[in-house]
Amino acid sequence: MNNGDKRRSLTLGPWIEGWNPEDEQFWERDGKRIARRNLILSILTEHLGFSIWSIWSVLVLFMTPAIGFRFTPGEKFLLVITPTLVGALLRLPYSYAVTRVGGRNWTVISSVLLLVPTLLALHFIGQPGTPLWVFMAIGAVAGVGGGNFASSMTNITNFYPQRHQGWALGLNAGGGNLGVAAVQVVGLLVIASAGGTHPSYVAAAYLPLIVVATLLAAFRMDNIDATRAQPGIQRLALANRHTWRICLLYVGTFGSFIGYSSAFGLVLQTQFNASPLQAASVAFLGPLLGSLSRPVGGRMSDRWGGARVTFWTLFAMAVGTVVLILASSWVSFPLFVTGFTVLFVLTGIGNGSTYKLIPAVFTRDAELAVLSGRDAADAFAKARSLSGALIAIAGAVGALGGVAVNLAFRSSYDNVRTGEPAFLSFLGFYVLCMAVVWFSYLRRDRTPAPEMAARRATTRV
Repeated sequence: MNNGDKRRSLTLGPWIEGWNPEDEQFWERDGKRIARRNLILSILTEHLGFSIWSIWSVLVLFMTPAIGFRFTPGEKFLLVITPTLVGALLRLPYSYAVTRVGGRNWTVISSVLLLVPTLLALHFIGQPGTPLWVFMAIGAVAGVGGGNFASSMTNITNFYPQRHQGWALGLNAGGGNLGVAAVQVVGLLVIASAGGTHPSYVAAAYLPLIVVATLLAAFRMDNIDATRAQPGIQRLALANRHTWRICLLYVGTFGSFIGYSSAFGLVLQTQFNASPLQAASVAFLGPLLGSLSRPVGGRMSDRWGGARVTFWTLFAMAVGTVVLILASSWVSFPLFVTGFTVLFVLTGIGNGSTYKLIPAVFTRDAELAVLSGRDAADAFAKARSLSGALIAIAGAVGALGGVAVNLAFRSSYDNVRTGEPAFLSFLGFYVLCMAVVWFSYLRRDRTPAPEMAARRATTRV
């Protein structure tokens, strides 16, 4: 490639200079191949990050009186809340780190960090006399896996042109989200084959995988100059009108996904007295289908627009929540599991469609800026930088939604011993999110310039 093959050595590896995926000749000649390779390895490392981030949602299923653990349901919810909270807080610095040291370099560093909570879990989970605060501290360290998502998404969004970002980001995020289901499948296999007395086997299974993924990232990924953020871009994104609207929507979609993923097994144990094997046998299915549906949400949004897909997905999520309320009141285990599984699928679609909104709204703003006389290259460069910054911010705020979900469940089960109050609060929030999408992005009178009508075929919001 003309500009893309110029490399200069830095401390931790090579950089590709002149990366411009919007140049169709460059994209077809060299860019697509390089982007695909980095996407595959990004999915692998992010997948393992999600698995370690979610590992305590599996380990708590083993923590029963039969093997010496006597934690209450509320204490177990604290164990799954802790890594979710820390992971959310780490997402902004992780995203920023990519812009400073490069996508490849930070992927290697963040993958190595996954070894720390995995080794700690391996050592302490076999010691039932360990106090709660120690397990919570280990869970906090596991939060490093949650940070991987933000750095991975910030990196990958710069590899792909805007017209392919819905699919690429959906695939990257969906493959990462599969790590939640994968660790639950590992837990199920351990329980089914070795019984419920060997939780350390779950952690042990991930050690060699982390080592292999780290080596692959070190030798096969690339740093590109496009990841270098403009100075102050996150502050600029925080002041943008789109940021907090999209963050709210991501709390409703991704916050629901990660919160439900970490809580589902515990909810089944608490509300229906399910055994560890019964809970593990169905708990993985929702995160699995929700992860697989995420790129579908991105693809649907590429075709119909992120706002439209997000609105109708939130409507369906509200209906699904009503089903869960009915299943809870009727004490119907099959209806509850079915409704929850469908809700997982919808959260995945909503994750993909909400993320598609991010580059779309900034691209539309850039087009308007060009129509008003601003330099096109500058306008679209700013749009790409703002998109990367908002991806990080939305990822962090959205993950905090997972904390809120688990706090709602903890309060609900501690106070009334049923999840119905929590589901009612989720229902109200989905209705609020629908209103935000409608008034911000779907109303016809929101179009700020007549020329945009002709451009809707190329830039869908």
